[in-house]
Amino acid sequence: MSKVKNEPKYKNPLLQAIRAQLEHRAFWLYLLCDEASKRGLDPRDFGSAAVKRCGLSQGSDLVKKGKTDSLKGLKKTLFTKAAQLVFEMDVKESTDDKLSIDFHYCPLVKAWQKAGCSDEEIAMLCDIAMCGDHGIGECYGSVLELPKCIAKGDDMCCLRYRKVNKEDTQEKTEE
Repeated sequence: MSKVKNEPKYKNPLLQAIRAQLEHRAFWLYLLCDEASKRGLDPRDFGSAAVKRCGLSQGSDLVKKGKTDSLKGLKKTLFTKAAQLVFEMDVKESTDDKLSIDFHYCPLVKAWQKAGCSDEEIAMLCDIAMCGDHGIGECYGSVLELPKCIAKGDDMCCLRYRKVNKEDTQEKTEE
């Protein structure tokens, strides 16, 4: 029995159509990782880096579009009202230095569930997919923490972006 619970509260036809497009993209990721595994490759060895590159590219475009690296700008350009409806998000905090959003539904997880993925596969695919969000955060001079995750059996995903202090980057450089 799966521990992953992921059912949408809002089911209007437009939201379902948008979610279906996101599910299709998530299905691609699953198939790419599955084919890699069949060939003896660990999807984490390349998938995470590839998806992070995508996030860095998208993040760079979002910073240019919003003309700011404020996390308020990230909310405005990426976490729009439409996105909030699709993922059933609650914006908990939005400042220049912090952005906290709770997601109550994930179309990517739904795609992996439909594909028959195990809980372990869903968690791995989510980790790979989240590398894009980490890359986006990096473009905003921030780190992303994920204290709760639907793909790992939690009731929601809690995305917590926070600006990196100079002390944080110095500590990483010294390590």
